[in-house]
Amino acid sequence: MKIIMLGAPGAGKGTQAQMIADKYGIPHISTGDIFRANIKNGTELGMEAKKYMDQGLLVPDELTVKILLDRVAQEDCRGGYVLDGFPRTIPQAEVLDRSLEELDSRIDYAIDVEVPDENIVKRMSGRRACLACGATFHVEHVPPKQEGICDRCGKDLVLRDDDKPETVQNRLTVYHEQTQPLIDFYGRKGILKTVDGTKPMQEVFGSIAEILGNA
Repeated sequence: MKIIMLGAPGAGKGTQAQMIADKYGIPHISTGDIFRANIKNGTELGMEAKKYMDQGLLVPDELTVKILLDRVAQEDCRGGYVLDGFPRTIPQAEVLDRSLEELDSRIDYAIDVEVPDENIVKRMSGRRACLACGATFHVEHVPPKQEGICDRCGKDLVLRDDDKPETVQNRLTVYHEQTQPLIDFYGRKGILKTVDGTKPMQEVFGSIAEILGNA
């Protein structure tokens, strides 16, 4: 069971990907994690990727897919895997498809966690972080006991730049331009499944579990 998670930044696809991984006993694979692991371990592919990253450049799609295929070839991926954060564009999806075809493999499901932009802006701009200990809260869903103060260490909570409404809106604009076309791409392939990401986390996961069934 090979799954790609789709959805805008802040839609909760990473959380759902981890829940899928836990339930079905398959790895949750994030391209960011793979890059960091390869660079830390000094692999040939990792060092090649680092050359681009050190210059502030995007790692080319072909190299990213090579690193990804190296990861999914490992023993723990034999029963499948869930990809989070890749592909992000049509060219990346096409390279991935061609590479998997050469290995007589393919993606089984592309699951889109659908959340309207206004919900995401509200959700993310409500986050508060403690820069001292790393704890996170939400003004509505997980409020601190004392407003603006971390429950864990007593330091001030802040709204991170990444979570400010204007930053979130910019990220959503990029998403709609680059990543949203993937929804049509996988829809044409007949493997796209959409779930309502505005529901509570467990309900969203229940919808995904229904789609995956006993696969």
